[in-house]
Amino acid sequence: MNIESLMRRICLGEDSTLELKQVVLRDDGKSIEPHPDGLSDELAAIGNASGGLLILGVDDKSREITGIPLAHLDRVEAWLTAICTDRIKPPLDVLTRHVELPDTSGALRPVIVVEVPRSLWVHESAGGYFRRIGHAKRKLPPDALARLFQQRSQARIIRFEEQEVPGAGYAEFDPLLVYRFTRDNQDDAPLQLQRLHLLRQTDEGIRASVAGVLLCTLMPHRWLRNAEIIAVAHDGLVNHPNDQIDAQEIRGPLDRQIWDAIHFVQRNMRTPARKVLGRVDFPQYDLAAVFEAIVNAVAHRDYSRDAQRIRLFMFSDRLEINTPGALPNSMTIESMTTISAPRNEVIASLFAQYYPVEEPLFGKNQLMDKRGAGVRMILQRSEALSGQRPVYENLSDMELKLTIFAAPPPARG
Repeated sequence: MNIESLMRRICLGEDSTLELKQVVLRDDGKSIEPHPDGLSDELAAIGNASGGLLILGVDDKSREITGIPLAHLDRVEAWLTAICTDRIKPPLDVLTRHVELPDTSGALRPVIVVEVPRSLWVHESAGGYFRRIGHAKRKLPPDALARLFQQRSQARIIRFEEQEVPGAGYAEFDPLLVYRFTRDNQDDAPLQLQRLHLLRQTDEGIRASVAGVLLCTLMPHRWLRNAEIIAVAHDGLVNHPNDQIDAQEIRGPLDRQIWDAIHFVQRNMRTPARKVLGRVDFPQYDLAAVFEAIVNAVAHRDYSRDAQRIRLFMFSDRLEINTPGALPNSMTIESMTTISAPRNEVIASLFAQYYPVEEPLFGKNQLMDKRGAGVRMILQRSEALSGQRPVYENLSDMELKLTIFAAPPPARG
């Protein structure tokens, strides 16, 4: 951090990206000023705007460096962290640095420089919803708040897969997984991957994007712990441990997850047969429809929800796939059969271009097509086999649940 540049900014005073706060520790040793509620409003306002800096230990009126006692520096930082976690919803991620700045006498005094990023979310603080405008916070009226929610929602849904993943770069990519995306007669591999949004050029060098980690690393869950499918098969009709007959945590690059999931369904699906004029199989599910449903779940789920995973449950009479995330953009359950609006445009596009399907049973040449007919195919083919139309449910705008009903066994005779 350039101290000289920081001092010049302090001398010029607060602006839309700089907030100064003097820290006062009361004699009782139990309280710190400014009040936590007010500071939470200031921090959230910066995150809801363009991001910026908060410097603790500087008088905002005189712009003098008052500092923080060295013995209490860690305590003040813990107090700040608690404010960001407990008084701001969703919690605000900040970066803190301990820096020494000279006061008017030239003596160095410790301060805490807090870097507040422009957030992908809209944050509510103790006093409500605020946004930084000029050098002050302003409470957001309902119309401005609605617009901000819309903007941030779109940024999170459309661009999350292109965000950089800290600690992951080209060196973590598996050469065989990268090979499908590169051409020998073109630029070097990292440059080609940047054009495909699998790598990003950042101030700290080349970093993997979320899509890059999901498609080009052998263990995406190292960085994105939610990047997996939990698959469980039951012998009965309810989700009960005593009825469980098979379970698997499906991990790896996304295409591997898709194939492992469909193999899990094949392994646990009942396929009775009758011998009339030769053997005739009666599968419970149309595997082409199930394959399409699994591809859609992996390609369109909301990877920003770090506590949710795709959950695939098999019961004796139905199959359920729970996909994290509300329906993207303005889609509804009713419009899913006619509108194609991919949440993860990079992943969907690469699935359609670079992932051939060589199994005729699944009725397609690539993992995804661009016609937007997948949902309609799932509904039609599944209903034709079982006699019951599959059901999509939007559960509290948090996940999409698909239920595909099993075909009844053939009549004896």
